[in-house]
Amino acid sequence: MQFSSSSAHRSPPKITTLVLLSGLSALSLNLFLPSLPNMALHFQADYKVMQLSIALYLLVNAVLQILIGPIADKAGRRPVLLWGLALFLVATLGCIYAPNIHVFLVFRMCQAIIVVGMVLSRAAVRDLYDQDQAASMIGYVTMGMAIVPMIGPAIGGLLEESFGWKANFWLPFALGVMTLILTYSDFGETSAKSGKTLVQQFREYPELLGSPRFWGYSLSSALSSGAFFAYLGGAPFIGTELFGLSAAEVGIYFGAPAVGYFFGNFFSGRYSVHFGVNRMVLWGCWLNAAGVAMSAILFLAGFGTALSFFGFMTFVGIGNGMTIPNATSGALSVRPHLAATASGLSGAIMLGGGAGLSALAGALLTHETGAMPLLWLMLATSVLAVCAILSVIRRERQLGL
Repeated sequence: MQFSSSSAHRSPPKITTLVLLSGLSALSLNLFLPSLPNMALHFQADYKVMQLSIALYLLVNAVLQILIGPIADKAGRRPVLLWGLALFLVATLGCIYAPNIHVFLVFRMCQAIIVVGMVLSRAAVRDLYDQDQAASMIGYVTMGMAIVPMIGPAIGGLLEESFGWKANFWLPFALGVMTLILTYSDFGETSAKSGKTLVQQFREYPELLGSPRFWGYSLSSALSSGAFFAYLGGAPFIGTELFGLSAAEVGIYFGAPAVGYFFGNFFSGRYSVHFGVNRMVLWGCWLNAAGVAMSAILFLAGFGTALSFFGFMTFVGIGNGMTIPNATSGALSVRPHLAATASGLSGAIMLGGGAGLSALAGALLTHETGAMPLLWLMLATSVLAVCAILSVIRRERQLGL
């Protein structure tokens, strides 16, 4: 194992450090959602303007994922993580003390720098382990990312009621300080610096973009998770408008994919080394498609209910929990010397596609159409994910890998 000679810290990071880094990145996305109405009142802003704090965050997040990878391949994982965490703390303080909505939105976009935790925790795993073992470890790391979005809004609601909206930024700030200290003391450099300029580093993007295997892995992950992102865009409408569920009931049902995702990540951690990444991705994509297909069949037969709709989404979660860690490990293994670049690029592809599918799902649904447009969209992306991983398997047989 090669480490940066300029770093005094050379011990590889513990799994708890990696989980905390990825979890903090996930927490910052949705913790403050219950506070949006009161924040709109505080800043005397329209609620739709306040909602930009989510869309702009996701946009900057996607762009940063493309940039962070090459920078970390050039400078090393450790310094980029430490600088990213420090900037996140400054941005979080800026959100807390922002005098108006415009300043808040600027600092909220700056908060997206915390995506370094997600991108580089995965890259560090690939630095330290071979492809199948890396998939197993990424599965365990991303289990934290499954739990946090599930409980984040609930915690945010409690903090909002008890201490006001600023508490939903003080908590990430406190966790950020803790993570920065832990990263400084525990996260040893896991990769040798490339020795290339940033321009040279960015010029290596075509090496990834020209790889059919990289695209196969990235698209299988993006399309499989695309079914989940489409669900995010359409499920609230189906729950409230079609089935007449209360907000509390929608909140309970809505977590079904997250429960499945947790178990899917556990299966990845437990079995990826034994079965290999390609089988795990293929099985995950098939599970994803099967869950949506069974739900669609029930609706077409006239037996669709809230319980069946949300219940079968558990299979979507399990499938994604098996697909994403393994497909990510595969994408990072196509060109191991570009692991961080590949992590950021594949993440940006997944997030960009997911944002589009989420918006499309919301636009397709009406009272007249019912749930079927969403289910057809989810089924299409699930089947295309199966095709993507089958193309990788076929390509590897041609190459004799």
